[in-house]
Formats: sequence, C-alpha cells, structure tokens
Amino acid sequence: MTDGIWWPRSGANVVADGVAVHFSVWAPNASRVDVELFDAVDAGTYVPLTDQGNGRFAATATDARAGSRYKFRLDGVNSFPDPYSRFQPDGVHRPSEVIDPSTFVWTDGDWPGLSPDGLVVYELHVGTMTPAGTFAALIEQLPELKRLGVTAIELMPVAQCPGRWNWGYDGVGLFAPSNAYGRPDDLRRLVDAAHGVGLGVMLDVVYNHLGPEGNYLGVYADQYASDRHQTGWGAGLNWDGPGCEWVRALAVDNACHWVAEYHIDGLRLDATHALLDDSPFHIVQEIAQRAREVAGNRRIVVVAEDERHEVNRIRPLADGGEGLDGVWADDFHHEVRVLLTGARENYYADFEGTTTAIARTIDEGFGYQGQVAPTTNEPRGSDVTDEPASAFVFCIQNHDQVGNRPFGDRLHHEISADRYATASALLLFAPEPPLLFMGQEFAASTPFLYFTDHPAELGGLVTAGRRDEFAGFRAFHHPELRNTIPDPQVPATFFGSKLRLDERWTNAGIYLLYQTMLTLRIDDEVLATNDRTHTRAAGLTAQIVAVHRWWGAQHRLLLANFGAAIDLRPGEDVFLQRLPSRGWHLELATSQRRFGGTGERPTLHGSDAGRVLHLPARMAAMWSFTG
Repeated sequence: MTDGIWWPRSGANVVADGVAVHFSVWAPNASRVDVELFDAVDAGTYVPLTDQGNGRFAATATDARAGSRYKFRLDGVNSFPDPYSRFQPDGVHRPSEVIDPSTFVWTDGDWPGLSPDGLVVYELHVGTMTPAGTFAALIEQLPELKRLGVTAIELMPVAQCPGRWNWGYDGVGLFAPSNAYGRPDDLRRLVDAAHGVGLGVMLDVVYNHLGPEGNYLGVYADQYASDRHQTGWGAGLNWDGPGCEWVRALAVDNACHWVAEYHIDGLRLDATHALLDDSPFHIVQEIAQRAREVAGNRRIVVVAEDERHEVNRIRPLADGGEGLDGVWADDFHHEVRVLLTGARENYYADFEGTTTAIARTIDEGFGYQGQVAPTTNEPRGSDVTDEPASAFVFCIQNHDQVGNRPFGDRLHHEISADRYATASALLLFAPEPPLLFMGQEFAASTPFLYFTDHPAELGGLVTAGRRDEFAGFRAFHHPELRNTIPDPQVPATFFGSKLRLDERWTNAGIYLLYQTMLTLRIDDEVLATNDRTHTRAAGLTAQIVAVHRWWGAQHRLLLANFGAAIDLRPGEDVFLQRLPSRGWHLELATSQRRFGGTGERPTLHGSDAGRVLHLPARMAAMWSFTG
C-alpha cells in the first residue's frame, strides 16, 4: 500500500505520474537480473536491477511506460515473462505488458459489495457463455442475468492460460486476465457494468497448482515448490518452508490484486484441501484476511472448494477457524444425482441417494460429518454446529459435475424434464445459497466439455490422460470405447460447449420457473430469510422430500415428488402434522403449464384429520399458510 493505493509487492508498477516504471522480482536462482524492454521490432534494451538481498531485485526504469513490453533476463542469458505480469498480450511465452490500473475511470463508487446473505451465484465460463466469448460480449448478458434473479456472477478462472481456449485451471499468468477474453480494462468494464445493474462479480482463483505450459516460476526460484508436501498435481507450492515468504506473497498479492484493481466482490478458492500448509497462520486465512483489508468498506465474499468438508474453514478467525464465508457443499448435489440417476461409480458410491439423506443435508449443510466414506475408508467432514445456511453453497450442476463427465452431459440430459424441474425447485427453495451453472436455468441442450489448446506433444498427453481417467468405468473399459470421449484438443470440443442463448425462449417454461423461484427468494418474507434454525426437512417417502420453512407466523412448505402420483394424509404423517391444519394456499407447482408442465395440480380435500393431499407424479409444489 503506497499513499493509500494498493500495490503488489513485485512486478511492474507505473510511477512518477506515468513517466517511469518500478520493476521488482524475487529471483533467488539468479545472481543478476535485468529488465529486457522490447520495441515494435522485438529488439531488446536492458535495464539492470539492483540486488536488494534475499533474492530480491528492483529498479525504476525511465525508459518504460504503460504499454511497454518486457521480460526479466536472468544472469544475462535467458529472459522470461514476469510472474506478476498484469497482461500477456501474445500468450504465456511472450513478453509481458506494463499496465497502469489507475487510468481506468470507475463509476461504481456507491456499490456496497457482496454479502453471503441472500447470495445466488451464477457460475460461467467467459469463453463459452456467448458466441464471441469475451468480457465485452458478456456485458451484454448482464441485464438478463439480473432479470433472472441471481445476485452475482462467478467467473471460472480468467488468469492467463496457454492457447486459445481453456477451462482456466491451467493458469500460469495469475495476475493477467486471459488475452483470449480481451484486455485488462475489458474485465474492469465488465465488473463496473455488473455493479451498475446490481450484480456482484466473484472470481474462481487457483493457488493449489499452475498449468503444465508456460509456468516459469521454477526458473526464478526453486523455493516455489515445496520439498515436503505432495498434491494430486505433484509438489505443492511452498507455503511453509524456507523462502515461503515470497511464495505466500504471490498468492496473497494475487487475491488483493483482483479485489483492489478489478473491484472483484468475491473469491472462490479452488481445491483448498491441496493448499498444504503447516504454518501457524494458514495461507487460506492470510488470503481471506488480506483481501478483506484491501476491500476496505466494500464487503467481499470468500468461498472455498474443499473436498474434506471441514467446518473449520467457515468458522471465524476469533474462534480458531479460517474465516471464510462459505464452502461448496457438494453432498447435496451428490445425493440428488444418485437419487435421480442411480449413479454408483467413483465417489457416487459414497452416497445413499435417498430422500432422507437429501433432507438431512438440507437441514445440516453437510451430509458427511465425520462418517467413514466407503470408497476411501477414511472419515469425511466434521460436525456442523451453529454455522449459518449461507456457509453451505448448494448446486445441482457446476463446472466439475458437468465438465468432468465423459461427454459433458448435464443433469437434465439424463433425466426427464419434470423430474429436473422438481430438483430445480428443491434447490431454489432450500435456505442454503444456490449456485447455478450457466445454462441450467433454461435446460441448455449443449454439453460443457473439457477443452484445451496445448502444443501437439503436450496436447496428445492431455488427450490420452483425459480418456484414461475413465478407464475404471464399465462403459469405458475398452480403449476403443474410451476413444469415443471427445478430444479436448479438437476445436469442435470447445465450440460445441458454447451456449445457445436463444434457448432461454425455446425452453421458456423452465426459465420462468427459475425466475419465479429466484424472485421468491428476494420478495417472499420467509424465503428471503435464509435461516437453518427456521427450516426442517424430511423424506416422506422414497420419492418425496418435504421442506418446511417459517418466519414468525408465516410458513412455507415445499413437497418435491420425484416419483409416481400419490395421496398423502397430512393428519397421519408426523412431519405434516406439525403444520397448521387450515389456510393452505398453493403458490406454485412445477407441473403448471406456464412452467412447461402437464397442467396437473396438487389438490387438498377433506377436513381436519381426514384430509387427503393428492400429489401428481414428478412435480414440486409450494404452499403458504399462516400459523
């Protein structure tokens, strides 16, 4: 922080009213470092950096300006892109560009930030959300996303990756928005425009590994890699060994960079279970704390993906926790998917897929709370106590659960439209914040496949590795069968994953259902108060999940019937007996024609203990009543 303006601790920072650039880098592998400046014909001039000790080199260059291209030359031999580069205009191997973030004129001064309360997240991939696949094109979609009823968009990682398209988890230029999507100011314009229509912007960030192409951290410092911790991607980053100060700075500065220089409202930390750190102050704690400090009075949300489902992630720092606002609570997704599809392979074997398990997860946030998972024979999760509903992000689709399937098929590609509408209503009625994956709100016909754009040799390895991931599945036991899985390297795999946005109107029924349910989460006095202590759920039968929510004297009931038509007797059911006996008003049913249903409606007839509630097949219905 300099004169109230946040600066990253390394990289290229414009100074002296724009007429010079301060360069700095941590490069303990080198005894000498120069900045190589490039002109239009790629001929380099060199500015020596001063050795400041402890592997740090820095100098101010009066020959550089915003827009200058540069690399760092180590020991007078080879030059490499800046690990803190704010932009890689020509890709991961070519020179970095000096960017001055202070020249952008923001219009969001009144924007308060984002709160976990009432959060509805729309996860998207910039490259496949629109035909153009750019930040600028995404701006055009913001008003419609606001009309849908979400409160924030969550961008899959946008850090510079190799090639023309990528999911983003192969990022190597962590501070540089991908040149495939536009320039840095294009991302700033996107965030500014989102705030202008009342949407927050969250960003998926990856600190557990870097991609296999264009990762030059190791040439600067061997200490970037841990000598004590191994992850699924190889050696973990060195958060707790010799030299870790500047490794930690890379991640902390990166999180602060997105918040300070791009006004990002929230971070989704990828695979925090792989951030292996034995320090007294875990790197996750430091990232969250520093990012909030930089945000100042603007509220930001920090959420983790963590397969261990550790409640400690979401407990306050003062209580010994890591201070995050929430975690991706995947148990809900898994239980719903197993119930609806009968999936039993891989990690799905750990889940019952029963209405009782689904109800328990709605009540408690996590399904697993220390029980042994059959596939690992290890305990999973920890006890949930008084953590708020906002701490558990639920979904029925996300990029992992769609894109990591062999053919990128979505949940609604596997089940009937009426059961999908029922599952959607259940997700949107639960008190936990829902995450939608782009296109699920209009039952997109397109898949979301895994795609990359690496050079031929590396690309071939990626293709083979991708197909081998499914060797243990019965459907792909033979190599010839695995060869039917789309090749990540083929352009058609990327282009085939692009949404067809006109399906919002061709599939208008399901789209209206999402809009209606999301509007209720804002306007309905009960559903707008997302409190687990005012929610109870139960599996009434093998195919019916019941969720009762209340606030004051107002009550709401959702019955989600995934099976055949059935008659229920509320006076004889322990769960339903606790509800008021009169004054039920049907608010909506997914079977209504406006939602693309059959037009059948649930009916309640009879009186008192003899009442009969008829539920049509494969539908969800919501009632309101006053206690």
